[in-house]
Amino acid sequence: MKVAIVTGASSGIGQSAAVQIAQRGVGVILTYSANRQGALDTVAAIEKEGGTAVALPLDVGRSGDFPAFRDSVVDALRDTWQRDTFDYLVNNAGFGQMSMFEDTTEELFDKLMRVLLKGPYFLTQKLLPLMADGGAIVNTTSNSALVSGMEEGYSAYASMKGGLIVLTRYMAKEFSKRGIRVNAVAPGATRTRISDNAFERFPEVIPAIAAKTALGRVGEPDDIGMVIATLLSEESRWITAQNIEAAGGYGL
Repeated sequence: MKVAIVTGASSGIGQSAAVQIAQRGVGVILTYSANRQGALDTVAAIEKEGGTAVALPLDVGRSGDFPAFRDSVVDALRDTWQRDTFDYLVNNAGFGQMSMFEDTTEELFDKLMRVLLKGPYFLTQKLLPLMADGGAIVNTTSNSALVSGMEEGYSAYASMKGGLIVLTRYMAKEFSKRGIRVNAVAPGATRTRISDNAFERFPEVIPAIAAKTALGRVGEPDDIGMVIATLLSEESRWITAQNIEAAGGYGL
């Protein structure tokens, strides 16, 4: 059985990706930070459909914890799947925070950098020796880093996601000698718990976003989770180094 690691899978896009990947017959190691119950819910949803999943704690903003996390992955692979390698990695964990350029503090900038760019960089570096040749990686970026999705207040957040888009291409180039494909998915506005549950707190923004989206609605987690699962799968075996916008035609 193939095994995937999905970071930030206690809710939203990560939770959907974990479930969609499991539905394709892949075992899942999923991570959570503060929302342990959400992670257990994800495991339960996967197990209910006959899949196998293990939830592990991980704060992607704390790279000093990565060696211990790697050890936990080794244990989970051995104990649950009798393997010493895994096949797929989804660098999804993150957070969003709007801040106008002139209001952005160094503290917020550094936190966004640690979680959204440094975290995926060094977590992938730490896990790469455990990854099987011929595997695949998907990084969750954002259409805020593309011209189509630019909105005021995301200069710091989008800069980190833009860095992750560039990193995706370099990973694809360097890992190709091992047959490992690396792609990214750039969601548009998606109904998740990002920015402290912004969609629940400010439902009035939803009609405006839907009006700017060609397909006429706000994105749902499964809209993105299915793309992530597909990019990992055999159907996408000839796709690498791409950043695929999944935003329903935002700004068309």
